[in-house]
Parts: sequence; C-alpha cells; structure tokens
Amino acid sequence: MAGEVLLDTGALVSLLDRTQAHHVACSEWFDGFTGVIVSTEAVLTEATHLLSHTEGGREACIEFFLAGGATLVPADTSSLRRCRELVHQYRDVPMDFADATLVTLAEELGTRRVFTLDADFEVYRLPRRVRFDLVPDVPRRRRRR
Repeated sequence: MAGEVLLDTGALVSLLDRTQAHHVACSEWFDGFTGVIVSTEAVLTEATHLLSHTEGGREACIEFFLAGGATLVPADTSSLRRCRELVHQYRDVPMDFADATLVTLAEELGTRRVFTLDADFEVYRLPRRVRFDLVPDVPRRRRRR
C-alpha cells in the first residue's frame, strides 16, 4: 500500500471546526500522522462551503492547504472521465463528485487509506474489490443526500 492518505471533506471540516462532534478524534489522528496527506479541489470546495457559517472557516480551510496540511492534486481529463464512470457505477449510493475524485485519486496513487467520517467509503471499492482503510476509528455516518 502506498504511503499517501486521502483527506475527505468531513474529516477536514472536523479538523478545522472545534464544534464538530469528531474534532478531537480527527485532531488526534492528524497530529499523530507523519506521512503525506493528499486531497482534491472538490474536497476543498465542499469544505469551504460547509465552513462558510463558521467565523474564519473558509479562510482557515484555504490556509490549511497553503500551510502544507495536505497537498492538492488537480484533476485532468482522464481523471474526470474516471469520476464520471464512478458516479454512474455508484449512482444508487449515490456517489458525489468529491468522493469520486478521491476514489479516482486512490486508484491513481495506489493507496487505499482515507481520512474520513463518511460511511460511503465502506461501500466504495478499488480494483479487485479492495476495501478502503478508514481513519480515524469513529462511528461513521451516511451523508444526507
């Protein structure tokens, strides 16, 4: 398994907003991790939207990436095509675009570890039906659709 960990929206929001139920668990996991964390612009977009009602939340989210908290990996045409396939494949879940970008990135990097609070990653599969390894160890919730 590759060393990168994918950063999902809910974990990022919980890291930056102390009022979130899993803030402590996410902060402790993040503070103890020494590897490379990667994410996508779709996750950044979702997180800045969700933090828009938190004083300084949007700015803190952007600053998190600027300060090296995680590396943004841009999408290209090939990855967007793969996202389209995944959104169709998981239409019954349904899979949102941000999740599709993370699954695509996992395939590209050869990693399966996701820093997430989203139970949908228990449903998604990598090639050969490989499951994702989800951190931190907290009760997960299905996202409201």
